[in-house]
Amino acid sequence: MSTPGDGPVELGLELAQAVLAAQPFSVHVGAKVTAFGDGAATLEIPVVPELLQQNGYVHGGVLAYAADNAITFAGGSVLGPEVLTGGMHIDYVAAAQGELLVAEATVVQASARRATCRCDLFAVDAAGARTLCAVAQGNVIAR
Repeated sequence: MSTPGDGPVELGLELAQAVLAAQPFSVHVGAKVTAFGDGAATLEIPVVPELLQQNGYVHGGVLAYAADNAITFAGGSVLGPEVLTGGMHIDYVAAAQGELLVAEATVVQASARRATCRCDLFAVDAAGARTLCAVAQGNVIAR
């Protein structure tokens, strides 16, 4: 979650959305930051055919991308905008199918230069029912 420029940067949803909009891959998959701040971030991706694997489920790589970015944004909400993913682990718990993929990340512990975050990923169907499809944990480091 890095932003160009010098001097202090006010963290908020608008900055998070601008940072995401500057990531070509995020734009390609249609990702949106819908919540950001106070050690948490939510990323949403509309499920379209191009994001599916051969059995009609959201590809695991898309889930991993969503977890990675949500974790980094959550960590950036406490460490500042100059952060990078330090590592991440994901467990897939159910096949992801539906209309929307939602990644909800929170900071579990933070120091001045590192934040450990958890992310729950949900597939949301047309009726709004949410199914937990993956859980991830990662570390975010300040640059």
